[in-house]
Amino acid sequence: MSKAKSSRDRRIAPSGVARVTRSSINPQDSQRTKPTDSGLVDDLSLMSVSEQQASLARKGKSHQTSSPSTKAVLSSPSGSSVPRGALGTIGRLMKLGRVRNIVVVAGAGISTASGIPDFRTPGTGLYANLAKYDIPYPEAIFNIDYFSDNPHPFFSLAKELYPGHHRPNYVHYFIRMLHQKGLLLRMYTQNIDGLEKLCGIPDDKLVEAHGSFATAACHLCYTPYPAEEAKQAIMNGNVPICTFCAGAVKPNVVFFGEDLPEKYFQHAEDFPKADLLMIMGTSLKIEPFASLVNTVKSTVPRLLLNRDPVGPFERRPLRRCDYMELGDLSDSVRKLAEILGWHTEIQDLMNSHENGLCSYTDPSNSSGDNSDSSETDSMH
Repeated sequence: MSKAKSSRDRRIAPSGVARVTRSSINPQDSQRTKPTDSGLVDDLSLMSVSEQQASLARKGKSHQTSSPSTKAVLSSPSGSSVPRGALGTIGRLMKLGRVRNIVVVAGAGISTASGIPDFRTPGTGLYANLAKYDIPYPEAIFNIDYFSDNPHPFFSLAKELYPGHHRPNYVHYFIRMLHQKGLLLRMYTQNIDGLEKLCGIPDDKLVEAHGSFATAACHLCYTPYPAEEAKQAIMNGNVPICTFCAGAVKPNVVFFGEDLPEKYFQHAEDFPKADLLMIMGTSLKIEPFASLVNTVKSTVPRLLLNRDPVGPFERRPLRRCDYMELGDLSDSVRKLAEILGWHTEIQDLMNSHENGLCSYTDPSNSSGDNSDSSETDSMH
């Protein structure tokens, strides 16, 4: 920014500017219009059998309902069959060519298979293991006002968060395959781990809604600061200082109370164009990111791939075009890939990329630090 802003000015959001908050309000769509394609009405009203089983298991009940068998199938255009249920229904729509513009909304859960902890899992999540930083409450470590008063706890944690220790997993490469098949309209991620770029998802298809470690700036006046110098100072236990206003410099990871990056606001154009929304590995607890899932048309299918129901998927009955596949995310994504016939392609892509044949370089990343990853997302 060419013009410095005072700390006080930054904390008052101007009209139309979204700020990251911890609210979990998820307004529901007021309209429940039926799909206009009557030939798909039956498919679009199917409840995922696997979701029913997961729900019953959580209640300690056995699966003794009159629901369709998990072995029931829908015929595909090629004459083969795909499983009935959430994945089968979405897979069929994709194979029929009914889906051409997919928006993916993702959180920390897509990176746990890479060995990166999420935030909110009891006992193992990041927020459950912050006592050593002597902070008043877990989220304070990502609160911009707390950082302004005391940046040391975040910088201590940042030593662990900086990219460089983890590799993309099957879920990341599935999303890249969506791009290679010409189906990915955009991916919106809460993660700051850099694994989306590392696996080869192009910058123009990616919105890092909570920022990244690729750049750094003063938290008060926004004056840019060399990212590598900031990293070196933090790794050495020092606080990088802005040469313009003497404020503390931090990586451009979005904290609670900060503005979202300008690129986030592409959603106003992307979501009305979507004909499928995939929601993966997120608690949908952080606003305004959480409400993105409510901005697609009411006739657009929404598929939740997650450990538990979240946001609008906690309500019963589900909206007509909503589907859930609950359980291990990697397993669910692999099942969908197998339905689509992509599994071998994804494995080949992973092998070639991980063998160094396709090391991804993002030309827009002037820091050159584009082959790294970190250990979490900013505030899942």
